[in-house]
Amino acid sequence: MQGDLERVLFDEPAIQRRLDEIAAQISNDYRDRELTVIAVMNGSLMFMADLLRRIPLPLKLDCLSVASYHGRTEPGEIIFRQVAPDVAGRHILILDDILDSGQTLAAVRDKLQLAGPRSIRSCVLLKKKKERPSAVDADYVGFEIEDEFVVGYGLDFMERYRNLPCIGVLRKELIAQTHPPSAS
Repeated sequence: MQGDLERVLFDEPAIQRRLDEIAAQISNDYRDRELTVIAVMNGSLMFMADLLRRIPLPLKLDCLSVASYHGRTEPGEIIFRQVAPDVAGRHILILDDILDSGQTLAAVRDKLQLAGPRSIRSCVLLKKKKERPSAVDADYVGFEIEDEFVVGYGLDFMERYRNLPCIGVLRKELIAQTHPPSAS
């Protein structure tokens, strides 16, 4: 499967070192407070597991299943697959795999904000360097990347490649084979 990558952006040791840094920052920022982590599934699964083991704070964990890519390489309509967890009066940290268009993070933040949390911050493994339709940003960012389609370490294409231990750019011809150009 790693042969399907055009190139590797971050290998496993680089990812683990960056998670150590993010965990230290989060632990410092939430010192003496209980944290509620809301992980956006499925893409953030690897990131969530590795990051949370590094945070020595009392915390609660819940997951929110949200779909936005629907088998494409560009995000589309945001679909919540379940009811948002109860977050009233809590310090919330949203974990997501990638900040691309910002639609998913904005939709999750807006939905949770309605429940009256004490605070909301967000943490993403990857942030694409690109213009976004709305001013959406993350409080904690693992890595900034160019606007390329990446897979591995939880990120997928057509539900494949999540189990790669690295993050890499998927070869364009593999995407093209799955999504042939439309006739006009």
